[in-house]
Amino acid sequence: MRPGIGIIGTGMVGQMCHLANFAANPACRVVAIADLRPDLAAAAAQKFGISRVYGSHRELLADSEVSAVVIVTKRRATGPIVLDALNSGRHVLSEKPMAYTTAQAMSLVEAARQHNLVYSIGYMKRHDSGVARALQALTRLRQDRSLGRIVQAKGWCFGGDTGRSHDNFVMTGEARPDGLELWQDAPDWMPRAMRPGYDTFLNVFSHIINLSRYLLGSSPTVSESAIEASGAGRLRLDFDGIACTLDLVNGSDGAWREGLTIEFERGALTLELPPPFAEQEAVVIVDRDGQRQQLASAASWAFRRQVEAFVSDVAARGTPLASGADSVTDIALAEAVWQRRVSG
Repeated sequence: MRPGIGIIGTGMVGQMCHLANFAANPACRVVAIADLRPDLAAAAAQKFGISRVYGSHRELLADSEVSAVVIVTKRRATGPIVLDALNSGRHVLSEKPMAYTTAQAMSLVEAARQHNLVYSIGYMKRHDSGVARALQALTRLRQDRSLGRIVQAKGWCFGGDTGRSHDNFVMTGEARPDGLELWQDAPDWMPRAMRPGYDTFLNVFSHIINLSRYLLGSSPTVSESAIEASGAGRLRLDFDGIACTLDLVNGSDGAWREGLTIEFERGALTLELPPPFAEQEAVVIVDRDGQRQQLASAASWAFRRQVEAFVSDVAARGTPLASGADSVTDIALAEAVWQRRVSG
């Protein structure tokens, strides 16, 4: 039986990146949506042909035909809604960040474990076909040693134009709703003035940190960090002796630039990521002794592949590429970086 999907949160990202792709996927059924904004929920339901509309996530979770939910809400409200969904026995795909503290994140992972549920976090860049191609190439290079050993890595994220190619969503003039249960937006030790920057760090820059972990190793340590109040800055992660420097810059009016270069003794592998909403694959370039080769690619979209993977994981009770259990590390690293800033 095809899983019944419920979408909680029908804003721009909820519609364009999730609802549109789930509605188009023949392996599942979108049976219901929920939003505290009634006009927006009604408009989204009409656009995507959804028959059941609920005014809250709790109403949606009472629908017995919903077996899995996608949660795309206000960031501080994500954790409480995920916890309600897991405790109701629903598989979950939620946007990141999954939480604001390691303790919060662990409580969600434990709920998923207790109920034996699929719990996936929206690090869609792990699902990019180009990223998959880069991981395959990197694995070969590490095995055959044709470029020698890895000497260092450099990543960057210069936020800019998000690459939205079309407006596959509807919006209304309704205000963002209040009244949601909100989790604390930072660890207790973090001064309130730092918390907006911490939020930006978790929302924007956690992507390149998560992707670095996916390619280089799951559990790095923070060896250096210089983070500004805005959340931008530079940090260095140690992947079991491989130093990876990440340059993080806040949004601008220019192009979105994000990627990772892994440097070997006799060459390099570079991954150039598309803007977040662009329906493009990442570009993979292998440099061998000064000769650059761009690996062949096709047309695909990370968000669409993420949807396909979640539906497959739910059907097979598989482990997601970006599971909740794995993604706790991103919250722990963020805490470690910002603890250094607080400590001076």
